[in-house]
Amino acid sequence: MFAKIALAVLALAAVACAEPGLPLVAAVPAYVKAVDYHARPHYSFNYGVNDPHTGDHKSQSETRDGDYVKGQYSLLEADGTTRTVDYTADPHHGFNAVVSKSGHAVHPAPSGLRRPRHPRRPVAPLPPPLPTATTANLQPDS
Repeated sequence: MFAKIALAVLALAAVACAEPGLPLVAAVPAYVKAVDYHARPHYSFNYGVNDPHTGDHKSQSETRDGDYVKGQYSLLEADGTTRTVDYTADPHHGFNAVVSKSGHAVHPAPSGLRRPRHPRRPVAPLPPPLPTATTANLQPDS
């Protein structure tokens, strides 16, 4: 009798847990072979900045075709000269850059030293250092 009741309770639990509309067979995804495709990279850009307010003057241009890159950038140095860097990069030769400077460096004339606003006051001397223990001062325990 107990076995029949237990079987009925288990059957009710199974019916309560079952969800309607579920397929009896699980769908298996179709096998698709993944193929890596790497497009040959190709780009070209250039830009320039000419800001007299901040003194920022620079430009850059670059072109890439596959593994070959060629470019140039230039900037105005603090001394008034223009630094230009022409560079190339490829798998065979690596990265190569040629740096050139144009123009003449302008350095401002040094101005005279300014005197301090307040006269310097003498500082009190430091106290003599305290003696420190050295190996010569230590006596072995007897």
